[in-house]
Amino acid sequence: MTTDPVTTRLLRQALPVVTTLGSLLLVVTLASALYFGRDILVPVALAILLSFVLVPAVRALRRLRVPRVAAVLLVVLLTFGMLGAVGSLIAREAAQLAADLPRYSLTLRDKITALRAATAERGGLSDTFSGFFDMAEEVGKELQPPAAKTESETNAALGTAERPMQVEIHAPRSGLLTTLGSVAGGVLHPLATLGLILLFTIFILLQREDLRNRAIRLAGSSDLRRTTAAIDDATARLSRFFVAQLVLNVAFGLVIGTGLWLIGVPSPILFGVIAGISRFVPYVGAVISAVLPLAIAVAVDPGWSMAIQVAILFLIVEPIAGHVVEPLLYGHSTGISPVAVILAATIWTFLWGPIGLLLATPLTVCLVVLGRHVERLWFLDVILGDRPALGPQEIFYQRMLAGDPAEAIDQGRLFLKERALVTYYDEVVLSGLRMAQEDAARGMLDRERQGEVGAGFRTVVEALGQARKRGMPRRSRKPRGAEAEAAFAAVGPDRRAAGIVLAQEDLAPAWRGAAPILCVPSGGAFDEAATLMLAQTFSRHGLGAQVAASDGLRNGLPEGERPAMICFSYLDPISLSQIRLTIRRARKAAPGVTILVGFWRERDPASLGRLRRAISADLLVTSLSDALDAALERARAGTEPAASSRLRQAAE
Repeated sequence: MTTDPVTTRLLRQALPVVTTLGSLLLVVTLASALYFGRDILVPVALAILLSFVLVPAVRALRRLRVPRVAAVLLVVLLTFGMLGAVGSLIAREAAQLAADLPRYSLTLRDKITALRAATAERGGLSDTFSGFFDMAEEVGKELQPPAAKTESETNAALGTAERPMQVEIHAPRSGLLTTLGSVAGGVLHPLATLGLILLFTIFILLQREDLRNRAIRLAGSSDLRRTTAAIDDATARLSRFFVAQLVLNVAFGLVIGTGLWLIGVPSPILFGVIAGISRFVPYVGAVISAVLPLAIAVAVDPGWSMAIQVAILFLIVEPIAGHVVEPLLYGHSTGISPVAVILAATIWTFLWGPIGLLLATPLTVCLVVLGRHVERLWFLDVILGDRPALGPQEIFYQRMLAGDPAEAIDQGRLFLKERALVTYYDEVVLSGLRMAQEDAARGMLDRERQGEVGAGFRTVVEALGQARKRGMPRRSRKPRGAEAEAAFAAVGPDRRAAGIVLAQEDLAPAWRGAAPILCVPSGGAFDEAATLMLAQTFSRHGLGAQVAASDGLRNGLPEGERPAMICFSYLDPISLSQIRLTIRRARKAAPGVTILVGFWRERDPASLGRLRRAISADLLVTSLSDALDAALERARAGTEPAASSRLRQAAE
């Protein structure tokens, strides 16, 4: 059965639309399931997160030879008992605070009146804050209990001496079933949710290995060793992260509660617990937890010293917890990008309400870890993770395509603080040049565009060549972000030759001139940048180099001294016969000179020897580091080592 070509073409055109609609339908279905199934999914999510926290305690009891069931039941019951005690403490403190609030209304109203008078004297400020003051006064009136009036005052207010008739309105008596229903709605639902969390936590801890095996089956059991290692690593990482976050937030709440108690703020235990819980909310949790104690401090203290002390307490404790203690416990980052944190908090709050706001970061961390360890879920790491979606080579080339060499220069200077120039050129810039050449070969870059991109490459190379003429960089002790860590890991360490700088007395006689190396580009759109990098690499390590014109050696050697080595740079594909002709001209112009050919393409090492013999070159390299190694070896040939080291390891 043949398909009509017109129908086939229409189906191909409609395929992206159908795929987009299918993806949108899947997202809507998943969101609906999360929203309408929150009564079941919220307890399950809480139980899973709680199990990550309790696993270390269960393992500790198991090492003490406590039976598995007994260990799980003991840990879970103790945990829920502690949670119940904290809940009752919060309820008691909140009730006490609510009973004391009316007593603070007079102080609050006096402060509002004083502020209104102070702003009235400043003219425009009165209009600005008048609405705020009116609202605050209304709040103060609501907090103040109404004063009881005597019977004579009531009669005088009514303008009559007669006692008014009292009318009482009673709601109809509800039946037994209605009363039980109203009580059940307010009590049974929280108890049912708590019971589900308790049951799910117990069974997750008891069946942890079985659940892991099922996860391995879902993730793909073709490579059991790799999948098991990935899931075990993900579980261990999540457990360490959640335990560390719990410990940090509990300590934060204890410090805040103790500080508020020392300052004299009422109900410090309540505010300490709120501070510890609120800190699970990213970025704004600590700020939210500071609002209520600040308001109470303003209402309690006739002056402003208590409010100032509370503000100072939060301004000191939160930065220490966030920027000092957090990196020590679980690193600088949770593994989630800042945009993903805000987006996740918004989505989970919409789906699950306030509990979703508290669970947003832990749930998103779980998704990112799954994306990093399960191949089928790789897109989760790309969307939510803080690791760069592109490698440093791709980012560099993208900056060239965008016409933004300034950002590429800044990134290059950052790399040069910890890596040698030749390493950065080899691993990043040269790889970007290869990508550009491949796009040009596929016809994706026209002549004009090739010129623009090539000019961007040359701008970056010239700028980086002027930075730090000598010296091997030292590894910075300052903390780095996830993008920088991933980039340095992709680039890798420096090779030994990157730390060698030859002095004039270390060179063979033929290499002691101002420019003993002549670098010749092939004339392609991107070869000039590659040749310039080659010349800079030689110059950085004590070997003078100059770049010849792109037409090579057709008219003989350029004016100046005879070179000791001629390097031909090829990034564009070119015929071997043309290369042999070029090398023949070089040997005729400078008999006995060393010929090095740089093919800046990834090739099979086994074929390099045959290729070198085919083009009659002395040296054939595919990277700048290999070219540097070969040049250093030739430059030192025939020299005697000095008493003190002839090689100087470059240092800052």
